[in-house]
Amino acid sequence: MNLEQLRSFAEVAATGHFTKAAATLHLAQPSLSRQISTLERELGAELFHRAHGHITLTDAGQTLLPTAKRMLADAEAVRRDMDELAGLRRGRVRLGATPTLCVSLVAEAISRFHTAHPGVELELVEKGSRELIEALAGGELDLALITRTFNLAPQMPRLSLRGILAEDLVVIAAAGSDLLTADRAMTDGITLAEVADRPQVLFHHGYDLREATSAAFDSAGLRPRVVVEGVEMDAALRFVERGLGVAIVPAMVLVDRPLLKSVPLVNPRLPRTVSLAKRADVRATRAASAMESTVLSTARTLTEVEPGLTDYVRVLE
Repeated sequence: MNLEQLRSFAEVAATGHFTKAAATLHLAQPSLSRQISTLERELGAELFHRAHGHITLTDAGQTLLPTAKRMLADAEAVRRDMDELAGLRRGRVRLGATPTLCVSLVAEAISRFHTAHPGVELELVEKGSRELIEALAGGELDLALITRTFNLAPQMPRLSLRGILAEDLVVIAAAGSDLLTADRAMTDGITLAEVADRPQVLFHHGYDLREATSAAFDSAGLRPRVVVEGVEMDAALRFVERGLGVAIVPAMVLVDRPLLKSVPLVNPRLPRTVSLAKRADVRATRAASAMESTVLSTARTLTEVEPGLTDYVRVLE
């Protein structure tokens, strides 16, 4: 058994197709098939069901896959360790984050990290919290910034989770809009019922933030007025800046957004915790440790220097 065989096995498992896997690995399909056949002979078990071009894992394949992913991740960590013998002049960091953090905290942290360590290769994966945890468990990430709490045990029993920020959700509108004015001043906040009466820009279903706000509306028996839905964070902010409606967003996205104004969401408040996740059973590389330190220092700095952000965001350590 060797790493090339395991890499081929993992890629076929991921794609469900020998031809696609061979193209990804830059191998001729017969070479890939021979690697898999050799691996199966060495293990004494078939790893794939091959039926009419549809490839699925056998029980033996399902048993091998998590081990193969860990071994490949460990091999990658060794390679990166060797790169780092020269210090942080080279190396690689794989950071995952939710879309709401990619347009705020992560953008600033990556900019600072690259300035300090320009030779380190950066890979950013933008997904929902649950998908990031799965990628972390599979050895595809070094660090992940997540914002949703759920039962992590099935995905990753050896998870190290560190809360770094607590932030409130706020309601935003275009700076010149009257959508956040009413008969009373809203300096103390806007209620969920008042938000429901205004045209809203909503994220797509399955988006962590959409699920949290939808649950709040459902719990209150409210039905929001929707002007547009199914968008990602960048599009939502642009639509709001152009006056299409209001949106409920995390306070951190207000960084460097002069075309937006905001008021706190009250009755109910919807706080959330931003946590840094990593595997407790894998030694962090120097580059990953440096990125972790950069994320933590950036979180502290943003809350100190961004006007008004301390009203909504609190550093947890």
